[in-house]
Amino acid sequence: MHSLRELYKIGKGPSSSHTMGPNKAAQLFAKRHQAGCARFEVCLFGSLAATGKGHMTDAAILEVLEPLAPTAIVWEPDRFLEYHSNAMLFKAYDADGSVLEEWTVYSIGGGALSEGPGREMSQSGDVYELNTLTDIIQWCDRRGSHLWEYAQLCEGPGIWDYLMEVWETMKVSVERGLEAEGRLPGPLNLSRKAAIYHVKAQGYLPNLRSRGLVFSYALAVSEENASGGTIVTAPTCGSSGVIPGVLYHLAHGHAFSDTKIIHALATAGLVGNVVKQNASISGAEVGCQGEVGVACAMASAAACQLFGGSPYQVEYAAEMGLEHHLGMTCDPICGLVQIPCIERNAFAATRALDSNIYSTFSDGRHRISFDHVVEVMKQTGKDLPSLYKETSAGGLALNYKQV
Repeated sequence: MHSLRELYKIGKGPSSSHTMGPNKAAQLFAKRHQAGCARFEVCLFGSLAATGKGHMTDAAILEVLEPLAPTAIVWEPDRFLEYHSNAMLFKAYDADGSVLEEWTVYSIGGGALSEGPGREMSQSGDVYELNTLTDIIQWCDRRGSHLWEYAQLCEGPGIWDYLMEVWETMKVSVERGLEAEGRLPGPLNLSRKAAIYHVKAQGYLPNLRSRGLVFSYALAVSEENASGGTIVTAPTCGSSGVIPGVLYHLAHGHAFSDTKIIHALATAGLVGNVVKQNASISGAEVGCQGEVGVACAMASAAACQLFGGSPYQVEYAAEMGLEHHLGMTCDPICGLVQIPCIERNAFAATRALDSNIYSTFSDGRHRISFDHVVEVMKQTGKDLPSLYKETSAGGLALNYKQV
């Protein structure tokens, strides 16, 4: 598995696979053609083309290539390349119209890129020797260690400075989102809700107040993402509100220190990394179970650790967080990361806290392992028709009528 630095990426929304990934690919291609290129052409395939305009994919590419040479975007939503449905073909031409280079690259989720099977473009390489949560838990059990200690062993102590930067970015995105009001960009004319939920939560008794505050924090980050604000992929832009919603609530409501929070982020990162390694965190490949479902599993594990859960209870919390999102489709209306994405983040945040409570009532023993659920999620994603995987061709997005 790769470094947590490649899972938690700091960048602008609204989509890690449709905005951050294509933007990064364009930067790499541009570096190879700083001079002598007369024009570019970028062909977008499958899910990347189907919802690319709503996700501002063309803008993310054009802002990089247009300053160098005229750039044409070609949309091919009905063509799916075999390796991944988020495929791009970059072409550079000289003044005579001859092709200087063709490059096929895939945006595989969380802002990561790949050139095909076994060719993920990692900056860190393999950092972790163990690739399943079962093996990591057993490592912890033999040594009496926490999951975050395994992350520290593999990453080195420098990971804590990076995770502190991640945590600071998450906190700022919550607070900025709570202050912002008004309409989100796009044709849905959706109004921000985080500030209203935050105010209303203050008027309830502690139990409902707590739930309302979690809603408001998750909504705040998701709305920031939808408006193109700076967020952290956790594990994606579309699911970026879940972990901050949970951790901001626990830090403020239960006075957990920053050190404990970043240890929890490391544990959550291990959970997300296991899914990324063995299945997918791309909505275009496995549906929203790979985005909001994985974010819920990560937040569940983080919360359980903060409340003193054993490694086995942490694994159980993560398993429930993912299991109860199995089969969730990715069907964004108008191709925007707004409906149903924003509400899903809020509900997944509260479900993560419920998973923590349920697991801590147990001794951590259960029949279905997290790794088995990851396998099931991967197969379920393969079985889902493409219209339910970020194409806006089915589900809630089908036949939606604007009011």
